[in-house]
Amino acid sequence: MPAMIPQAPHIPFMKWHGLGNDFVVVDERGRGPLIDAEIALTMADRHCGIGCDQLAVMADSDAADLHLTFYNADGSHSAACGNATRCIARHLMDETGRSEVVIATDHGLLPARDVGGGLTSVNMGHARTDWDQIPLARQMDTLHLPIAGAPTATSMGNPHCTFFVEDAEAVDLGARGPVIEHHPFFPQRTNVQFAQITGDNQIRMRVWERGAGVTLASGSSSCAVAHAAHRRGLTGVEVTVHLDGGPIHIRLAEDGIWMTGPTAHVFDGVWRG
Repeated sequence: MPAMIPQAPHIPFMKWHGLGNDFVVVDERGRGPLIDAEIALTMADRHCGIGCDQLAVMADSDAADLHLTFYNADGSHSAACGNATRCIARHLMDETGRSEVVIATDHGLLPARDVGGGLTSVNMGHARTDWDQIPLARQMDTLHLPIAGAPTATSMGNPHCTFFVEDAEAVDLGARGPVIEHHPFFPQRTNVQFAQITGDNQIRMRVWERGAGVTLASGSSSCAVAHAAHRRGLTGVEVTVHLDGGPIHIRLAEDGIWMTGPTAHVFDGVWRG
């Protein structure tokens, strides 16, 4: 009798994006695990898979409406992904008919609400600025790292390195991004932003994401940049960050950093491996 060939799993998924920062979303609620790092890497491939910047997995949670786990496009884990959280908050509100939900992540419990006009707001929690919280390889001044350009380091549950520059458009992201991502100061690698103050509480920002490369937008990066700019006295507590994919509003509040922007459900499908 010939050996049975195991069938590849059929995995339903959704495709979402926030300002062009795109995600594959898999719902594991009420069922066994479907995704691991290898499957995430394969699904994220833009030539042989579905294609995405990050993959997000929805799972049951006793502490919140659901729990999210994030994979970068290279299969590595991330504790936070702001735009994906906002997209899934919107999906959950549409699914339940509610205007407020709470999402659990490895960065903590993140409240989200419908603010009207097709916009969704998520509290991404508090930024962390101690060297060992980011983390960095050794103790140093996180406001002005001893790297050319004196960037600022911030954690939003994932590490960020923000350079304030005169002209964000002139930065060669493809050349500078991976060098900083893998800088020895960052043992877990880092997201990299190049930010230009363009007006009163207006920031033009371009981003190289850890494990994904150049992306059109990044929610956690936008929060980190807004916090770093305020720490440096460059902006107030409310800013608009202008990304390649469009603008996002960030508010630094006592209960955390609120991020507000649009979301888009692109299509549904089934991954057949």
